[in-house]
Amino acid sequence: MASAPAQIPTSFGHELRACLRCRLVKTYDQFRESGCENCPFLQMEEDQERAVECTTPNFNGIISVMDPTRSWAARWLRIGKFVPGVYTLAVSEALPDDMQAICEDKHVPYTLPKRS
Repeated sequence: MASAPAQIPTSFGHELRACLRCRLVKTYDQFRESGCENCPFLQMEEDQERAVECTTPNFNGIISVMDPTRSWAARWLRIGKFVPGVYTLAVSEALPDDMQAICEDKHVPYTLPKRS
């Protein structure tokens, strides 16, 4: 059974942002309106400031994944369990400590980004 896909970014300009936990890429307005499909517990759609602190405009590369469970690239990027959508290859910022604590409380895996 396939997961419902994430929203596809409506534009590819400066307003693109990536979720700091799962690396899903959408516009700021999309995160503000509907949150992150992989990380609903972060409740970005309920708090404009949270949509800013849980996402970043600074990311490297982009990949579209239609079937994460069958994609070798999705497995390699460790996004094979996420919903179909557009993802970044890497973010360099970490989730704020209070958001990391929410992940921990919900028993949701969070991996700090690799320092380059």
